Parts: sequence; C-alpha cells; structure tokens
Amino acid sequence: AAAGAAAACAAVPKPIKLPTRQRDGNVDVSSLWAAACADGGKELINLVVVGHVDAGKSTLTGHLLYEQGNVSKRVMHKYEQESKKSGKQSMFAWVMDDTEEERSRGVTVDVAERSFETGNRVVNILDAPGHRDFIPNMISGAARADVALLVVDASTGEFEAGFESNGQTREHAMLIKSLGVSQIAVTINKLDTVKWSETRYKEIKSSLTAFLKTVGYKSSDVAYIPCSGLTGENLVKPPTEAKLISWYKGPTVLQAIDGMKSPEREVLRPTRFSISDVFKGSSSNMCVSGKLHTGYIQPADKLLLLPHTVPLTVKDVVSSSGTAGRLFAGDSGVLTVSGADPDVLHVGDFLCDPASPMKPVTRLQARIVVFNVLIPLIRGTQVEFHHQSLCEPATVTRLWSQINKSTGEVMKKNPRVLAKQSAGVVDVELKRPICLETYKDNKDLGRFMLRQQGVTVAAGLVTQILDSKPAEASGGSF
Repeated sequence: AAAGAAAACAAVPKPIKLPTRQRDGNVDVSSLWAAACADGGKELINLVVVGHVDAGKSTLTGHLLYEQGNVSKRVMHKYEQESKKSGKQSMFAWVMDDTEEERSRGVTVDVAERSFETGNRVVNILDAPGHRDFIPNMISGAARADVALLVVDASTGEFEAGFESNGQTREHAMLIKSLGVSQIAVTINKLDTVKWSETRYKEIKSSLTAFLKTVGYKSSDVAYIPCSGLTGENLVKPPTEAKLISWYKGPTVLQAIDGMKSPEREVLRPTRFSISDVFKGSSSNMCVSGKLHTGYIQPADKLLLLPHTVPLTVKDVVSSSGTAGRLFAGDSGVLTVSGADPDVLHVGDFLCDPASPMKPVTRLQARIVVFNVLIPLIRGTQVEFHHQSLCEPATVTRLWSQINKSTGEVMKKNPRVLAKQSAGVVDVELKRPICLETYKDNKDLGRFMLRQQGVTVAAGLVTQILDSKPAEASGGSF
C-alpha cells in the first residue's frame, strides 16, 4: 500500500514555477529606443496591400520591391523564365506569391511579408489575398498594419466588378478601417490599359472618395496615385508616359508611402506579442512569428504563453526588417523560444510580460457596427470571432441596446434585432478562452470582426471583459 501511494505521488507532475518578471536585470528601454531612433534609424511603418482579386496587388508589390533593389536581376530572370513556362503574364507577382499553390492558381492565398526602405521609412509590407475565400487571411494581415495600399483595377469593367456590392474593394476598405487603419493610399492600377485616361482616373477617384467618406476616412488621409504595376510606371520613378505627365503632377507610389505618418510606438507598456505563425527552428527550439504590439523583447527574456499560462524563454530575436537581437513595439519578427511543448504553441496565442499578463477571456461586452447583412443579428446568433490571427466560434448572447453610431446615444434598449447598418451594445461568448483587451486599454487588441458563412457581418470594440455574472451595458461612440 505504501509503495502504491509513493508511486501515485511520483505520478503527480510538479507544479510549474512561473516567472514573476520579464528579465532579471534592469533595462532602460527608453534609452535604447532613443538611441535606436538617433542612430540614423528610420521610422517603421507596417503597410498592408489590399484590393479585389486580380487587381494586380502582387505584381505591383513585387515590381516595387524589384525597383527598390530588394530582388536581384538574377532572381528576377529566373522568375521570368518560370512564369513564361507556366503561362503566367507577370513575373513580378512571383516575388510575393512564392508558394506552388499561389503560382499555379495565380492568386494570393496567404499574407506575404517583405521589407524595404524609403527615404524616411522602413516599410514592412504585407500583401494580403484579394479572393473572398481568403478574407480571414486578409483580416490577419490587416490587423498587423498601420497604413494601407488599396489597389484598384482601372481596366474597363474591372473597377466596377470590384466595387459592386459583393466585390472585395468595398469589403476590404471597410475591414481595414474597422481594424484601425486610418491612412490609405489608393493606387489606380492598370491605367495603361485605358491609355492613361484622365477621365477614367477622375471617375474612379470620384466613386471611391464618396464611398471612403461613408466608411469614415478623412480626405486628408487618402491619396490617389495612377500607376501600372506591370510596366512600373509611376511606382518608384516619376512618370515618363507623355499622356500621364500631361495631367498628373502628384507623387509616385513610393513617395506616397514615404509620406505616411508613423504611429506612436508604445515601448514602455507591458509586452504583448501576438503569434501569427509557428514553425520548427534549425535546432530543437521552436520559432514563432508575429507582431509586438506593445513593449520590448530581447534574448533571455522570460515570457508567458497565454491563454495556456506556459513560461517560455526567448533564445533569439530577428525583426522583419532584418535586424537581430531585439524588438520594439510595432515591430514584426521571429522569436526562437524554448520551454514549451510544440503542441501548446498556436496561431492567435500571445506572449506577455509575466508581471502584467493578459487575462484569458470567454465573455465580453462590445460596441458593434453591423455591416450590410441580409439577416439581422439576434440573441443566439452563431458567428466566427476574428481577433488578430485568431478565428474562434462564438455566440451573441445578449443585445443590450441599439445606439447612434456617431454619438453612442442609446436609441433603443433591449432590441430584438440589430439590422444592417445599425450599431449596438452586445455580449459575446466564446467557445474557449482567448486573449484580448478592452479598446480603452489597447486599441490594437480591443478590435475584432464577426463573420458568418463566409461574410463579414460586423466590426466591434471590446468595452468590458465580463466575469460569470452579467454586467450592465456600457455606452460610448465609435
């Protein structure tokens, strides 16, 4: 009996000792950040490229990277030969669409990530898929972005196809705005196919200006640039096409990107790193890629993997811009980590400062804006909850009120439905715990999208993290 008891005790795993702080020594992050900025460091900006399928996003982005010297002539020659063999028109798209599936299908499937430099910026560029089947991947990319490049096809009939009610031009513009992207450069691509028509340019600009205003964009935060991603006209160098020069005096695509404002980088706040990919490293350690929303990370840091509450140690750090050894808030990068079983590392998880970790959440209250849906939202509506790179099943468990989108004023308490183009305060319950924060505490991590049967139905801001007891509804405007 004693032997059995001893064996039973031995079978009980020892409790894991959790770290209480991120690093042992004191690190003056303010000084490190100031030194990085003063040392000729260019400001970082995360740019997502969005638009309707076949608008030419990957071709434009690939050509831009080539013109900037980020792709060698030898590699470009290889892409040219391979694209000709496969019967594809553009070799430049292969710079971004680098998987066999993407090249054979001719569409971007996942978010491709590259970096380049302008005169004033280090640009981390995220090429998002345009096809409606891959909107969840597009949301994942846009959630990491500060600014956006919206690519539209000026070809006859193609702009209209992307801009109609079920086209991705409209949906992408609404999604990126709902995810916090407030600056946008609209590249009116393939204008060479309509002989650089100023009339066509003005027609597209007029339609988009009116629409983007309804979405919430300020005219001062939107730029329009005519270009050709295939020929490279007005991408990096000033235009040489006589018909374009005769009426266009504005910036190139590169100049428009260079003029965008960089967001504040909250390096002194507790560490919040969202995981967008997990893969095996060169050694026995695992690697996670993602974005550092707040804080600072360096090798030997001890972080908590949440919502699983597993301690990890950072072995190596590489930012997407190529620098090694550290990440500041706003950086995307790859962390090599040790201390966790690979089975507990998941896309959508967070790495946090142990002294101030995020709290796993299953119930929350939020202000939502309902999009142009056919079926209104009601109590019990089943949805997909999209937050950063995470997609989880969820249920709308209560409708507290219908509110005015602009002022937050309560228009109706306890409505039975929230119809299209309305706004309201709701409770949402998730199937399993996830990590997020209120919009008031962290704008990046307090936003989410709701989708249903392949359609985005609402965008929301988290107002309260709820416990087991129902809370009173909070108001506020969007």
